[in-house]
Amino acid sequence: MCELYLIDSIIELCVESEKGITEKMLKIAMNGVNPLLRADAVNQLLAQNKIEICKQGSQLLFRIKDNNTTKGLFMISSRASNKGIWIRDIRFQSNLSQTQLNKVLKNMETKKMIKSVKSVTASKKKVYMLYDIEPDRSVTGGSWYSGSDYESEFIEVLAQQCLRFLWEKSNKVKESEKNPILRQNKSFVTSTEVLHFIKDLGISKVELSVDDIESILNTLVFDGKVDKHVSVDNTSKDTNKLYRYIETLGKDTGFMRMPCSVCPVYKDCHIDGLISPLKCLYLKEWFET
Repeated sequence: MCELYLIDSIIELCVESEKGITEKMLKIAMNGVNPLLRADAVNQLLAQNKIEICKQGSQLLFRIKDNNTTKGLFMISSRASNKGIWIRDIRFQSNLSQTQLNKVLKNMETKKMIKSVKSVTASKKKVYMLYDIEPDRSVTGGSWYSGSDYESEFIEVLAQQCLRFLWEKSNKVKESEKNPILRQNKSFVTSTEVLHFIKDLGISKVELSVDDIESILNTLVFDGKVDKHVSVDNTSKDTNKLYRYIETLGKDTGFMRMPCSVCPVYKDCHIDGLISPLKCLYLKEWFET
């Protein structure tokens, strides 16, 4: 299977040249590309009916197998890159009627030249982009979205497992290292290590990245459960983000979790008074939970 960028490059070359491109033009434009890979990309496009071969004199030309309208819409979608373009903007740039535009877009989707993607920022709107392009995270929402639904339970599970990994690392170091400074330094792990741990668990159906894991770890940092340290390699100037589990100073008591501990009128609360624990809605809710 050839690289997707080769297929996109050939299509763009064909679109830019109305008469088509020759094998020589293709070779010059893709200088340095393995000839076998280039030929494989051309054959795939021919098999998918996206381009055609026509003869001009003694030369063979490759060109987009459709009319000028399709070429124009392909170029509009190509310029939109991986963030896509709304159908309203396509219509504005193409000057086509809504009926004609829908027909051409549907035809291009059928031929797998373009695809429509739902945007998490506007669930009722679709954006169009080239078929082989991976949508930007700002469009799909990344790993934390399934369609247009935010996967809060999935994120909570990941956070728990990340914290467990850091906790186990901390305990393991605590058992083998007596020096408190060295124990703290050895408790740190990289986000890449945490990512490998999560992948080995097999709890994620989507491919997670280091950035995904770091966003989870950052929420644990904000919650005060994890400590973060950023170091810079003086030689390579690379930045390393390190994380470790934070031991709590003490366990909270039952009274700390009761609504009474933060009640502004607790001094006036009496069994036989106007303010009474027997009538307290907050205390009732706390007992029920």
